[in-house]
Amino acid sequence: MNRTISALVLAAVLSAPGLAMAAEKTVTLDVKGMYCSACPYIVKQSLAKISGVGSVAVSYEKQTATVTYDDHKTTVAALTQATTQAGYPSQPTSAATATK
Repeated sequence: MNRTISALVLAAVLSAPGLAMAAEKTVTLDVKGMYCSACPYIVKQSLAKISGVGSVAVSYEKQTATVTYDDHKTTVAALTQATTQAGYPSQPTSAATATK
């Protein structure tokens, strides 16, 4: 009985650092090709469909999309690929990521 409890405690301790390492991050993407009022909606929807994306704010005026995401579930490359596939190529801005 004590071995079972010890094994469970050890397993819990060893798995906890993996959870602690997950981080919510925010990236701002420069988005090319937005030329009408529907474009930001399409960009937002393409990003929101990705697993791990928490929030998306798209600025038509600045031609950017700011995305908050879980870095254990998705990557910046997946985000840029999603906008590109929707017809709006993007890339991280020079001040690309900030951890929250």
